Amino acid sequence: MTSSTFASAPTSASNAVAAAHAIREGVLAEVRKAVVGQDEPLELMLVGLIAGGHVLLEGVPGVAKTLMAKALARGISADFKRIQFTPDLMPADILGTSIFDLKSQSFVLVRGPIFTDLLLADEINRAPAKTQSALLEAMQERGVSLEGRHMPLSPLFTVFATQNPVESEGTYPLPEAQLDRFLLKIDVGYPAPEEEDAILESVHRGFDAGDLARAGVGAAVTKEGLLAARAALNEVTVESPVLSYVRKLVAATRTSSRIRLGAGPRAGVHLLLASKALAALRGRGFVTPDDVRFLAGPVLKHRLLLSPDAELDGATPSDVLREVVQSVEVPR
Repeated sequence: MTSSTFASAPTSASNAVAAAHAIREGVLAEVRKAVVGQDEPLELMLVGLIAGGHVLLEGVPGVAKTLMAKALARGISADFKRIQFTPDLMPADILGTSIFDLKSQSFVLVRGPIFTDLLLADEINRAPAKTQSALLEAMQERGVSLEGRHMPLSPLFTVFATQNPVESEGTYPLPEAQLDRFLLKIDVGYPAPEEEDAILESVHRGFDAGDLARAGVGAAVTKEGLLAARAALNEVTVESPVLSYVRKLVAATRTSSRIRLGAGPRAGVHLLLASKALAALRGRGFVTPDDVRFLAGPVLKHRLLLSPDAELDGATPSDVLREVVQSVEVPR
């Protein structure tokens, strides 16, 4: 069952799949009014939204990680809040707390910034473990424990977290349990020369990253429309050989001599859901092996711990994962 075999499969998409594809085209068109380039990271961020997963963005400062998240929130008409993580950030700064109201002579619950649709956790690895654990519960349970009560979060609640790959001073590396909660880890690199020229030209003409309304970025879909499009995942078919391919890719990370800790079952679930979301966003009602291979890196690489020998060789998780993917036979 080759990729050409999959390509010749029926391409009639359900209404949900067609809606997901329309959202991709509409939202990306709006976001590109503010963001130059970064097409692949933007598509992967949409995959996270449709699949209902959280996204970790890694890149050096100044490559538009925050701008992409803000523009994407406007494109889907979602509420957006940003938290700058620092070593002195406490759980109450994220979740909220009770304050005494002199007028009513009673305690009033003040909700924190986590009560939103899209939360940008900027430089997440600068927060201490206690604060990261509070965020972890919200990411996993879609709710928070606050003042003895369990409070649900928005059904659209998604965390876009950022971290700097080259700066380690004053940081707290994310534990494996928290990394495993992120559906995708997206590398955001430097723009191409022609894209950087376009950035400079737009700034010269008056573009202000802090004023997206002036840039013309609008909503391409309502929040309700985006949630409805998530139903597309139920309409996307995955044939048995592709399901087996997902399992074999994840299992291969556990048997490689260059990997000390391989991906767990949640990684396989995330790879499957992300592949279905990608197929729907691209207007297809079926997943191909190419979808799975394309997403193997963003879904799996942040869940791997390399062996000492691989680290001594200077290998990166991306390098080793590339070897693993090439060792697994593609469905035919």
